[in-house]
Amino acid sequence: MKKYTYTEKKDTRSGFGAGLAELGKTNPNVVALCADLIGSLKMDAFKAENPERFFQIGIAEANMMGIAAGLTIGGKIPFTGTFANFSTGRVYDQIRQSIAYSDKNVKICASHAGLTLGEDGATHQILEDIGLMKMLPNMVVINPCDYNQTKAATIAIADYKGPVYLRFGRPTVPNFTPDNQKFEIGKAVMLNEGTDVTIIATGHLTWKAIEAGEKLAEMGISAEIINIHTIKPLDNEAILKSVSKTKCVVTAEEHQMNGGLGDSVAQLLSRNLPTPQEFVAVDDSFGESGTPDQLMTKYGLDTINIIEAAKKVIARK
Repeated sequence: MKKYTYTEKKDTRSGFGAGLAELGKTNPNVVALCADLIGSLKMDAFKAENPERFFQIGIAEANMMGIAAGLTIGGKIPFTGTFANFSTGRVYDQIRQSIAYSDKNVKICASHAGLTLGEDGATHQILEDIGLMKMLPNMVVINPCDYNQTKAATIAIADYKGPVYLRFGRPTVPNFTPDNQKFEIGKAVMLNEGTDVTIIATGHLTWKAIEAGEKLAEMGISAEIINIHTIKPLDNEAILKSVSKTKCVVTAEEHQMNGGLGDSVAQLLSRNLPTPQEFVAVDDSFGESGTPDQLMTKYGLDTINIIEAAKKVIARK
């Protein structure tokens, strides 16, 4: 098992803020819109350095999406910022009609996704956002795993022509991917090559998949670990190549089992390579108030759950 280390934990929303600030210096067409959450979305630096390109819309998220769509007509590249719940569920009609259907070049940037929002509770812990967004034609869906990858993704999506949903979070997590990495939309990252089971992880579950791989190696189980940062378009080739070797797969995500990464992988395999699969995801449930660690443990999104899923799926081969 390849050894991964980190020197610090950082929140992925700060990676977004850093990437946006860099775009403020390098891409004059990038503009930013926020729904009264500048500090929470770490948009302060961009606003301070580019006040003429920053628009405080207030608590009017639907209006923000409409304005963003309009700005693209003049050649601007708008980045919208608010919580994931308000970036998707609250404004789904506006995104569908004004952005996705029209194929507008809007970057929907969503923080505080999933259970790790923590104490704010079930009303804010959206666990359906990936499903909502990936079902929309023309929409790219990205869910990076750490600070460095989120910063790189933020910079990369400015060069992509078309609507993008970029998902990140509030808690600090191990920052283990390379600084100044090249982010390729739709290209999976191989973290560890193995032969017994494929573990496909996204977002905050990626580090937990690495931890699980280390524990499995101690048990004599060789895990191939893949970081899927882009859920749509999915890297079909990488997944099929890995699963054709290991003959079984575990998917791990901080999202509902229905509609998430595991759902996309299952569709791919059912059409091309029927394979035993286990899901580490929230099982048809809302969240609740608690610390991120408490919630990840209670809802079965921890390292031990990935280990148990791997052992279970290996037994099904």
